[in-house]
Amino acid sequence: MNTPKISIQIVTWNSEKFIGDCLASIFTQTYRNFSVLVIDNASIDKTVEIVKTRFPEVKIITNSKNLGFSKAHNQGFVLTKNVEYILVSNADIILENNFLENLIKTAEDHPEAGFFGGKVLRIEFTDFEFNQQEKKKIIDTVGLSVNKSRIFKDIGQGQNENPIFNRPGYVFGVSGALTFFRREALEDIKIEIKRNRLITNEEYYDEDFFAYREDIDLAWRLQLAGWRAYYEPEAVAYHFRSARAVSKKRPLTFIKNRREKSPLINYLSYRNHIYTLLKKEDRHNFLLDFPRILFFEKAKFWYILFFEPATLKAWRDIFKNFVLMLKKRRKISALRQINWRAIRKNFI
Repeated sequence: MNTPKISIQIVTWNSEKFIGDCLASIFTQTYRNFSVLVIDNASIDKTVEIVKTRFPEVKIITNSKNLGFSKAHNQGFVLTKNVEYILVSNADIILENNFLENLIKTAEDHPEAGFFGGKVLRIEFTDFEFNQQEKKKIIDTVGLSVNKSRIFKDIGQGQNENPIFNRPGYVFGVSGALTFFRREALEDIKIEIKRNRLITNEEYYDEDFFAYREDIDLAWRLQLAGWRAYYEPEAVAYHFRSARAVSKKRPLTFIKNRREKSPLINYLSYRNHIYTLLKKEDRHNFLLDFPRILFFEKAKFWYILFFEPATLKAWRDIFKNFVLMLKKRRKISALRQINWRAIRKNFI
C-alpha cells in the first residue's frame, strides 16, 4: 500500500455533535491522497461509536483518560512520521471540498514555509437539538498575529468577510483549530523531554500546556527555527468556536469577554501565556519592548487579582515548572536559526 501524502488528525473529547459532519467534509475532498487518525481523549458520549460505525476507514486511538490537546496530538505526530504533511483539525471544523487541494498546492509552491492556514469562517447552530447549521460570512481566523506588548490575536476574528482577507501572505502563526504542517518543519522543532528515568517524550506541542495557546507556542518555535507561516484564502473552512476573542479594545468589552469564558480556559490561557514568554522571549526584544510588555502584564494581573482570583493559581504552576521551562528554553534556543532582528519583524 502506498503511503498517503497527508495525515489528517483530530483530537476528540465528547465531540459527538461535531465529529460526523467534520469527517463527512474530509471524505468529500477533491484531493484524496490522505489518511485520517482520530485520537479520543476518554469521551463518555457517542463520539467513538460514531467514528467506528460511520467511518470505518478512520484509524482511532482511544485514551483511557483526557490527556489534553497537546499530548494527544503528539501521539499522532509520532505515529505518522512517514507522511509529508499533517493537517491538525478540531472536531468542530467543516472543510470546503477543495480545502486540501488548495493547501497542498500552496505548500508545494512555498517550500520556505513550514505551516499553513486557510480562511476559517464561523458556523453556528440555528437549532442545536436538530443539528441545523448556518454558515456565516464572519471571519473566525485567517492566522495569528503578535504585537510589541506580546498580545496574540486571531487576525480578523469577528469581522465581516471582505476583500482584504482574500490576499495570501505570511503571518506569525496559524490557529490550532486547523493547521497544515510540513512534516520536515515539525521534526526540526521537536524536543525530547525526560519525564522520569524510563520515559523520554518527543514534544512537538508542549505537553505542559495541556490545552490553549499551544498553537502560539509552536508558531513561535517554528519561526525561531526559520520556518514561516503562510495564509491561503482559497482554502476555506468553518469553525464552531465556543471561546471567542473580541475585536474591540475597550476595557469593558475585554472584561465581558473574559467573564463569558470558563474559569478553566482563563486559567490555562494565562498560565500558558507566561510559559510561552519564559521559553521564547530573547533579551534584545524584551528590553526594547519592556515598557509595553510590563504595562499589559501589570494591567492583566491587577484585573485577575480583583475580578478573577481563581486564575491566580496559575502562578503555582509557573513557579513549580520554572526550571522545566528554562530547560525547554535552552533546547529551543539550540534549534534557533534566526536572530532577534528577524523574529522582531513579526511584532507589529
